[in-house]
Amino acid sequence: MAIYALGEQVPVIHPTAFVSPDAVIIGSVTIGADSSIWSGAVLRGDDGAIVIGERTSIQDGTVIHTTPANHTTVGDDCVIGHIVHLEGCIIENGAQVSSGSVVLHRAVISTGAIVAANAVVLNDTFVPPGALAVGAPASIKEGRARQEDIAFAALAYVHKGARFREQLRRID
Repeated sequence: MAIYALGEQVPVIHPTAFVSPDAVIIGSVTIGADSSIWSGAVLRGDDGAIVIGERTSIQDGTVIHTTPANHTTVGDDCVIGHIVHLEGCIIENGAQVSSGSVVLHRAVISTGAIVAANAVVLNDTFVPPGALAVGAPASIKEGRARQEDIAFAALAYVHKGARFREQLRRID
């Protein structure tokens, strides 16, 4: 695993979290219980803090960063898909940001909301609870998120993270 302190900024990773050997964690990053950080993900907490809640998956190739003025927070039971970019935003509990999406400064993705694949959520955008954000720039479709899909995927990644934590081994 590539886990680095940056001066006095030291990552805090719960012992039940799974961090892939190919992920990079730098600086002020906190990862909660039963969360998973997958291959190629980069969490760089240099300018501010990154907080990942419990039972949340940060999937392959995702980049999470901050700005000096804006921390990045991802709540509990969230699904952050493959090749996502989060920068200085808030993802509330039980939300999903689908593969290839970008969520920028001061945006808030509310509880039970979904950012669709390849959507771009611009600075200061508020996605209400249960809404679906689609397109680039994202437009908001109220009441269109399938929250049961988020819950199913979040739980599946909790089990997958536990399996990898226990069974992954390098063989070369």
